Amino acid sequence: MYERPANTTNTMVESPRPVKPPLIELKCVSKVYENGAKVVALSDIDLSFGEGEFAAIAGPSGSGKSTLLNIIGTIDSPSGGEVFFEGKRVSRLGENELADFRLRSLGFIFQAYNLIPVLTAVENVEYVLVLQNAPRAERRPRALEALGRVGLLEQADRRPDLLSGGQQQRVAVARAIVHGPKVILADEPTANLDSKTAQSLLDLMLGLNEKHGVTFIFSSHDQTVLKLARRVIPIHDGKLS
Repeated sequence: MYERPANTTNTMVESPRPVKPPLIELKCVSKVYENGAKVVALSDIDLSFGEGEFAAIAGPSGSGKSTLLNIIGTIDSPSGGEVFFEGKRVSRLGENELADFRLRSLGFIFQAYNLIPVLTAVENVEYVLVLQNAPRAERRPRALEALGRVGLLEQADRRPDLLSGGQQQRVAVARAIVHGPKVILADEPTANLDSKTAQSLLDLMLGLNEKHGVTFIFSSHDQTVLKLARRVIPIHDGKLS
């Protein structure tokens, strides 16, 4: 059977696509505390995260995982090395620039929930939008939509003291996602929850990751978190292992 020869003339050669930088990148990051005695919390950390990751930094108490998460979130600054977000160096920004960066690009979930006790659930979620100077007409609908995504719409008008621990942490998740951040950083988010509530919360966050592409980075030693994470980054004595 006759086969047509391949056309070797006028072949279009596609230009290579530009390589997209990691969403977050740490280069040779160290952290040293000087409180009378020198304490090396982190040493020569090279680490990067891409968009859509569901990753956990794992280690025992004192391993440096929370310090590492705080530096990724620019809550703390490195003693040495640099932190980049989408290729832009953020570790040396001024305080006002850092505050604006955190407010626009990051969401935080803390072990202790950190809700404002005198505000209702929806007001706690809405507060992020107030800080962003979002239009007043948009704030309440967006806060209610975020509460709906975490299954707490019916609890919108309750203050934190009238909510269970699991419900308070869901409010914290809604607050973290309401402004559409690219990354959510969660420091031991299941530490104060029973196993059933913790699993429910993790399933919720995994759903947000899969359906909406939200990047999650945890610090945890909870095996429930580590089993669900798609990537586990062990840390011990301030060094990646």
